[in-house]
Amino acid sequence: MVSDTELDALFERLAASKFRSRFHLNAQDRAYFDSHPRSQINSHASKFIAARLSPAAPVNDGKQTPMRGHPVFVAQHATGTCCRGCLATWHGIPRGKQLSQEQQEYIVGVIAHWLTKEAKRPAPQQASKIPVDKRQKHPAQKGQSSQADLFSDQPAFLKKT
Repeated sequence: MVSDTELDALFERLAASKFRSRFHLNAQDRAYFDSHPRSQINSHASKFIAARLSPAAPVNDGKQTPMRGHPVFVAQHATGTCCRGCLATWHGIPRGKQLSQEQQEYIVGVIAHWLTKEAKRPAPQQASKIPVDKRQKHPAQKGQSSQADLFSDQPAFLKKT
């Protein structure tokens, strides 16, 4: 298991990355995370890691982890555990060799730590789905004031005669 000090150092480095630090759970992923036991989320993470990252040469390496669709996927991108290249860069786990059980548990631990930290952030608001009427006219065409009306009190020398 990884110590809190090691995790804190890792998360400081990840926070300094503009790319990694932009990842947060959206409303749908947060609702999923909040409504499922942590043990189930960790089980999903273990299965994803075993299937997608554990092989020495994973299929579609670098593209095997979706950007969204499950809280674990978002966490993988946020923590640099999304592909073997990122594992080598961020965690010092070399490519070309199957992941050991200990390495897989480490990765799941990093993901679980990020998800726990993310759960402490305020929950994102669900985006409203207000239908947009594409036939709606421009306000000036509906009898409302147009931009030209904003200048109706112009000095006489600017007004057209």
